Amino acid sequence: MPTIIFATSNAHKVQEVAAMLGADWQVLGLRDYPHVTLPEETGTTFEANAILKAEAASAALPGLLVIADDSGLEVDLLNGEPGVYSARYAGLAATDADNRQRLREELAKLPPTTFEGRFRCCLVLARDGKTLHTTQGSVEGRLRTEEQGGGGFGYDSLFQPEGYADTFGVLPAELKNQLSHRARALAEMRSWMEANLS
Repeated sequence: MPTIIFATSNAHKVQEVAAMLGADWQVLGLRDYPHVTLPEETGTTFEANAILKAEAASAALPGLLVIADDSGLEVDLLNGEPGVYSARYAGLAATDADNRQRLREELAKLPPTTFEGRFRCCLVLARDGKTLHTTQGSVEGRLRTEEQGGGGFGYDSLFQPEGYADTFGVLPAELKNQLSHRARALAEMRSWMEANLS
């Protein structure tokens, strides 16, 4: 069974990726490798930040395959915010709840309308400090001004994917794992790995 290290300490993300890749892969996170520290996310794009993390983590874990992602929410009427700052929209020590509150406050300043946006994800696969492959995924939808549901994490309870009446905070995890930006980027990455890594 091939092992993939997902360069995050976020247990939710590790569980999501493990569920998406399925039983053929062992997925570990950085909680299993406490000596690995990730660099500060200084990139101005999701891809730049994902490359920073993947290359640094894989350099610290010689010979192992490492995937890193950078992902976030883009709201069209907020000029793409929170974007690469999604995890720290309300400040460096912000919780998911803090970030959702900040987003709701920003949306409340705008005239009532449909707040279109998307979740976007960039995944980078690296080994021994070098990038092997990069994939992108996104899911379109709209933002609600009131939270719905307690499932998922991050901005899930405010994001209603296109074609659905409920947010990711309500929709079953199995469905989210098919629709999400990370699922789409990971499906492409899995295809590439199966074709190019033996």
